[in-house]
Formats: sequence, structure tokens, C-alpha cells
Amino acid sequence: MSIVGAFDVHRRQITFDYLDTDTGRLLRGRIAPACRAVLYRWLAERFAGRTDVQFAVEACTGWRFVVEELERAGVEASLAETADTSAARGPKQRAKTDAADTALMRELLAGGRLPTSWIPPEQVREMRAVLELYKDLRDEHTAWVQRIHATLFHHGVPQLGVDVTSAAGRVRLQAGDGLSPAGRQAITVALRVMDALQTELDALHRQIRAFANHQPGCTALQAQYGVGPITSTAIWAMMGDTRRFSASRQAVRHTGLDVTVYSSDGKRSRGHLAKQGPPLLRWALYEAACMASHTRAPDHDYYTTLKDRIDHKRATISVARKIARRSHHILRELGDKAYAAA
Repeated sequence: MSIVGAFDVHRRQITFDYLDTDTGRLLRGRIAPACRAVLYRWLAERFAGRTDVQFAVEACTGWRFVVEELERAGVEASLAETADTSAARGPKQRAKTDAADTALMRELLAGGRLPTSWIPPEQVREMRAVLELYKDLRDEHTAWVQRIHATLFHHGVPQLGVDVTSAAGRVRLQAGDGLSPAGRQAITVALRVMDALQTELDALHRQIRAFANHQPGCTALQAQYGVGPITSTAIWAMMGDTRRFSASRQAVRHTGLDVTVYSSDGKRSRGHLAKQGPPLLRWALYEAACMASHTRAPDHDYYTTLKDRIDHKRATISVARKIARRSHHILRELGDKAYAAA
């Protein structure tokens, strides 16, 4: 390659560092503002028509538009895995700066030692955005339900004994027994917000379900007990092409459900979840694993043994790891078909 470089992406600017290996010329600077149009012009001015250019981009917020513009300009893009790239720096000797980050990624890329992440195709990128929106709305809906419970408790109202989102629960809430005028107003507003959120959630649920039922990888994942349209799509989108993992334990590590070990050179204690993978993937695996408590679930005996010996939560996490391993093998066996267009 003739040119090798790196980008460090921030909201206000993109720091660049690239080396022309033929001439030995090293260029550094900033691209501002950090937006698609400005980056496109910058790439076109310098690398138009060239096929010997390669850039690394850190896998943090904002990588998508940078990678898409690199691909559009015919530049080979590599997505640097954040944690492993930082570890490659070694013991900290000086302050961390944008210039130091880009120089490190450029050196690792030139030496073929850059820890890379998978760059998903366009279909996966779009579905990831839809899934994150669904999860955010669902979390917000749950937060409003919890706010209703907190309001009732603060006013000394007995527990309803029914789901506040059910018809019976709404009737009792709207009656407002035991609530002050401000308390009744808070409940009324909460119900209206929850209705609006539920409308959006229903539309997204239909969209994701339709996609999952026509995408080969998602359909194959649903053969597992407890994995439905939403969770299968989340596993499919966030786990990615599992052929990049040499073993299923690496797939589990990618989820962040692996257990940490004691590290003498840091502050990390053993026995906790790493939580270094996508949160959406961990949520989907845990939701699917919760179904193992059903007596007809194939993992029920395994779950029950762990639950009796430890507790429900850690037993469910153990089942989630088993689902992650099985999902790894299912997607791996499908090969290219796993990410065929829906």
C-alpha cells in the first residue's frame, strides 16, 4: 500500500494522521466540522482515483458515516476494536491525545497488528439502528411504569395487585383513590405518555417481526427455544459474522457475558461479568434465557440445577451463554446465507 492512515472521530472534528510510504511524507491535522459532506470533499481532494489507500477508524460513535464515506471514495477501511487497541498502547507513559491515538492506529495498521472489529453490511447497520430505537422506547416505557408505582407508594396507595398497563389496572389508576390532585395529574400524564410509546413500539415490533421472518439467519436462530423475532434479530445484528471467531468461547467473550479474572496490573476483580460487548446483545440473550425457567425448555434441568445451587439471575446468565454458543454455530454453518438480504 502507498498510503496508510487513521481517523480519530469526535463530534466537532476528525483528527487524521496518514503516511505516504513511498515518499515517507507524514501528514497530520483536523477535519472540521465532523460531517459527511466535509469528509467526502476532503477524501476526494486527496485520494480521488487511488486504490492504494487504507485508513483505520476507531469503533466508537460516529464510525458509521466515516466508514461509509471511505468505502464511497474507494478507500479500504478498517474498524479498530477500542479495548484491544488501547491495550496495544502498553503501559501509559504520557497523556492520551487525539494525535497519539491516530498515530497508534496508523502504526498498528501499517504493521498488520491492528485489532479489528467486523464492519457490518448496510442491511445490518440499518437493523441495528431500528433495534436500538426499539430498546430505547421499551426502556422509557418501563421507566414510566416504575414512575407510576413510585407515585402510588409515595401517596400511600396499596399495591394494585394487577399490571398497571392492563385494562383493570388502568380503571383503578384513573379512579385516583387515595391520590392528591397532583398525584392524579402525574398518573394521567404517565398513562398518556405510555400510550404514545406503546403505539411506536407496536409499529417497530411489526417491522422487526416481518424482517426476522424473511431473513435466513434470523429464521434459523428462532429454532432455539425462547428466541423470538425481536431477540433473534438482535442476536443476528449484534453478534455479526461468527466466522471471524475461531471458537464459540470467543463469541461469548464478544457478548460481554464472560466472567472476568483477577488482573494484578489493574483494578478489575474476578468473578464479575466483563460487559465489554454490545449491551443490546446481552439484553437479547438474557431475555431469551429467561424462558429456560419453563418446564418444557430444553435447558430447564440445567437452569434448575444452577438456580438451586446459586440463584435465578446467575443461572439465567449461564443459559444465555449457552444460547450465545449455539447462535455462533448456527450462523457459522449458514455461511454467506446468514446475512443474505431479507
